[in-house]
Amino acid sequence: MVSLTTPVCDFDRAAINFDLPGVDGTNWTLEKAQGDNGLLVMFICNHCPYVKAIHKRLVEDTRVLRDEFGINSIAIMSNDPNEYTEDSFENMKLISDHWHFPFPYVMDETQQTAKAYGAVCTPDFFGYNSSLKLQYRGRLDASRKQAAPEDVRRDLLESMKLIAKTGQGPVEQIPSMGCSIKWK
Repeated sequence: MVSLTTPVCDFDRAAINFDLPGVDGTNWTLEKAQGDNGLLVMFICNHCPYVKAIHKRLVEDTRVLRDEFGINSIAIMSNDPNEYTEDSFENMKLISDHWHFPFPYVMDETQQTAKAYGAVCTPDFFGYNSSLKLQYRGRLDASRKQAAPEDVRRDLLESMKLIAKTGQGPVEQIPSMGCSIKWK
């Protein structure tokens, strides 16, 4: 397992459309996923210890963003499930149900969406404003392979709240860290 960090935010880069099957039986597009005040596009998977460590906080924070700030979220799984069977579509359904994901969890089987976004690791977060212009490319919080303490600063949550209110993300952003995407 290779641990990588994400590049810095390419402010105002437009979100890229997609049409991907979700574990809920719906095909999700950028337009269908977008909230009134923005969209959080997350590249995650089932097997990565960095993702497993943040499930609880990810569910809490995305629910707050949706319910209180009008920012929807979508999680995209782009790993090759032939290399990691834990990342299969069936297991995606199980993980989504177990954690009660408040967002669509979709499969990027061709990996074209991950490549188009420039995703490099899981988790990898792309925070867009209401115009679908990139304003955040950073970490959830200080968690690594274990969840950070409860009182840790919630970098992603605070940044996305700022984006909902002002349309702009913070200048200072700490990159996300995680496992490399498992390319075919």
